[in-house]
Amino acid sequence: MRHKPLSEQVIVIAGASSGIGLATVRMAAERGARLVLAARSGDVLAGVANAIEAEGGRAIHVIADVGRREDVQAIADKAIAAFGGFDTWVNVAGLTVYGPLREIPYEDHERLIQTNLWGTINGSLTAVEHLRKRGGALINVGSVACDLAFPFQGLYATSKHAVKGFTDTLRMELIAEGAPVSVTLIKPASIDTPLPQRARNYMDREPSLPPPIYPPREVANAILHAAVHPQRDIFVGGGGKLFVMGKEFAPGAYDELAPAIIALQKRAEAPREPEGALHSPRNAGQVRGDPPIYVMRTSAYTRATLHPVATTLGLLGIAAVVGALAMRRSPGERQLDQERLAAARLQ
Repeated sequence: MRHKPLSEQVIVIAGASSGIGLATVRMAAERGARLVLAARSGDVLAGVANAIEAEGGRAIHVIADVGRREDVQAIADKAIAAFGGFDTWVNVAGLTVYGPLREIPYEDHERLIQTNLWGTINGSLTAVEHLRKRGGALINVGSVACDLAFPFQGLYATSKHAVKGFTDTLRMELIAEGAPVSVTLIKPASIDTPLPQRARNYMDREPSLPPPIYPPREVANAILHAAVHPQRDIFVGGGGKLFVMGKEFAPGAYDELAPAIIALQKRAEAPREPEGALHSPRNAGQVRGDPPIYVMRTSAYTRATLHPVATTLGLLGIAAVVGALAMRRSPGERQLDQERLAAARLQ
């Protein structure tokens, strides 16, 4: 399945006011897409939409809590009223809570599941009702936590496991009915966003993300790639993929990493804003956070999975160049290489 070029698409981004969502908004605007921005922080969305319009783009914004089905339906209705419909719907809204499961109040658990899981369900089912008539892409942003557990972010991992199960089931049902809708699950590793600063925090330290950490533009690029060239799953960050593979190979050994994983989620300083944005919007409008450790510049693994044919051809080209250079060596030089190789084997 292949979809319209981005410059011809209307894209809905639910969770557009910070982090990955805001990075995706800006990249999509650069590539000519018309945009529908949705989140709880209306003032931030209005500023972003106005900036896009001032640069010659098209964008509207909708204040919405994705945990409420009626709010999500309002996003779709306004997209249809403004642009006649939409081609891609991205569910990226998400929050987290740091702390031991037994110390987190029920209302925090409930609110996190309402946003991360029900927000994805509400957005997906609403989007598909429109897309099954005209075709398009549904893109759900999960996490490596779809496949891994993280102590002290237990309900976050729970919600992302559930997002994976829901997304996979919905994809299968759409295939069974022959609907012209692609469904992609994006699985980012640790990404340099304000997620820790906006989290509800029950730890005695400021929260952080375990390394390696990747820039949000890598996730935005994967999302927009899937809007045109659908893929079933996309891991963003080779480090995350390695952890998932290791856990599948030796789950017991992964469990024993719990103390190290907990330590890696704590910074040295005391908590700054432990209330976070779980129950009310705050600290929106920023794409990146302030991690105390190095952030990778890119993910070669992810770029390769997005363009596997080009990557393979590139490797073949390198091999051909190396072979040609080797053939240009004189017979004497090649004879000397063979003698050195033979001598090395005898040692």
